[in-house]
Amino acid sequence: MSTLSYPTGCFLFQQISKMDHPLAKEDIEETKGAHPAETLPRPFTYPWRRLSLGASAVVAIALLAATQGAVGIPPLEVGKIALSHLPGVELGQTWPQGWDTIIWQIRLPRVVVAGLVGAALAMSGAMYQGLFRNPLADPYLIGVAAGAGLGATIIFISPLPVYWGAFSLVPLAAFVTALAAVTLAYLLARIGGVASPTTLILAGVAIASIAAAGTTLLLMTSDEDVRPVLSWLLGSFASASWRQIPLLLPYLVPSLLVALAYGRILNVMQLDEEQARQLGVPVERVKLLLVASASLATAAAVSVSGLIGFVGLIAPHAVRLLWGHDHRSLVPMAMLMGAGFLILADLVARISLRPGELPVGVVTAFVGAPFFLYLLRQRKGGAF
Repeated sequence: MSTLSYPTGCFLFQQISKMDHPLAKEDIEETKGAHPAETLPRPFTYPWRRLSLGASAVVAIALLAATQGAVGIPPLEVGKIALSHLPGVELGQTWPQGWDTIIWQIRLPRVVVAGLVGAALAMSGAMYQGLFRNPLADPYLIGVAAGAGLGATIIFISPLPVYWGAFSLVPLAAFVTALAAVTLAYLLARIGGVASPTTLILAGVAIASIAAAGTTLLLMTSDEDVRPVLSWLLGSFASASWRQIPLLLPYLVPSLLVALAYGRILNVMQLDEEQARQLGVPVERVKLLLVASASLATAAAVSVSGLIGFVGLIAPHAVRLLWGHDHRSLVPMAMLMGAGFLILADLVARISLRPGELPVGVVTAFVGAPFFLYLLRQRKGGAF
């Protein structure tokens, strides 16, 4: 998208002001009665300090999670064990070998995978909410996660191999069915050229129910042992390993690059589609690219963790409440928020029912369902 001219910038701010959108309220207040050249928004500076603090908080949460379990291990020892496995780092081993196995083979892979999945779901939620202009859009609520779960289940119970060399078929199948689910939900909710928030949620619930019914039917008619698949569908990182990370990154990295590159366009998309077109945005192409990217990230997350709800709802909203609506900073901050939240949720799932553990989806539902009801209440009161 080319740089906006002064008149176009004035028009954009005027339209946002008429909609009372919170994206740039402070800028709009300063532009009243100003010369057109002065109505352009202040230059965007990337919030590196805020991102650094957020990343440090995620590392601290990950360190805490790695210390907890049936065997408590001091944080300093966890740090030493992690550093000792990095290339080029030589540390004399002063800890028991059992601790090394627990941290490096069991807990750290689980923490890292949980963080990546949380970041992916939060990024997808932020993109869906910005694209659909719907504060309630979430991969779980609009049927994307259930659709991805159906595709993954098909691979799990079919004669096809889950792994084909270093490539996994599960994320690909999950992506196809996730993309079909979100497209169908959006088309069903689109009335008169607009998909209302309530209609989109209702359509998503219907699509998710159909996908869940299809998944259940496949499991009941399968001759395979479906207990591992059922456990996976409830959301779990019990089988997380280092092997899953290279399978996740090829799907997550392109989605992240698209989300970061299109943050400014997502801001413009908060206008209606006709106004966005007048500002030079190729709306249909942008929608297709962003839906595909968000669905790809969701599918990759679901393929390794199962169905985990409400992360994509909670994280973007928390970032908006704390730091505003600008998608250029909202998306990366939401990813950090989602990563930290899901690592904590998995920690609660691990230690709450020792020696067993809860599905992590249960923990996120206990937090996310009341939050969702609160948002619905605010929506009813016209807070959005």
